[in-house]
Amino acid sequence: MNGAHDLGGLMGFGPINADKNEPLFHADWEKRALGITVCCDCLGAWTIDENRFAIESIPPVTYLSGSYYQNWIRALEKLLLRHGFVNEEELTSGAKQFDDHRASKAIQPEMVAGMLSSGTCQKKIASQARFSPGQQVRTKNTHPTGHTRLPRYARDKVGTVEAVQGSYTFPDDSAHGKPDSVQWLYTVVFSGTELWGEAADKSLHVSIDAWESYLEA
Repeated sequence: MNGAHDLGGLMGFGPINADKNEPLFHADWEKRALGITVCCDCLGAWTIDENRFAIESIPPVTYLSGSYYQNWIRALEKLLLRHGFVNEEELTSGAKQFDDHRASKAIQPEMVAGMLSSGTCQKKIASQARFSPGQQVRTKNTHPTGHTRLPRYARDKVGTVEAVQGSYTFPDDSAHGKPDSVQWLYTVVFSGTELWGEAADKSLHVSIDAWESYLEA
């Protein structure tokens, strides 16, 4: 979808001034937000793509005014409600109201490392890759209302396939309950001038990961 999250190439937001000594967390509640999100992801009720789409669906004013972990928690509330782990009353009160929810097993600290390392979205596919390294391709000019990993600045642009990465879960479908949709994934490189015109830095090149349905010869 075209939303406030897709800021690549947009002007007027100022430079990103990274703090050389920036801490991992700016407040203790951010640690808890990360921990809660990881634990809830381990419930297995949604994919990482559905999680991303929940964040992208936050209204623009709320999204842009919220911090990184604030938006994580806002998206998590949506997912927990959608999949029946909590209800509105529990979110409002902050206390459990009923005993019939699906989450029943506590995650122990020693289980976390294995859970984080066990998942993969790479899957086999029967078809052969349509494109090969060195081939020129054009990204499609598409503006879906659902989730997509094709950024706005790279649509309807000509680039060169640098690598065939394998076949992976297609995020545009996975975000909407179709985790078995699989496509070939490519690294495609674009010149800065192709993306942003003649005023762009001539030495700039940008690569993106592009699923096969994003591309045409």
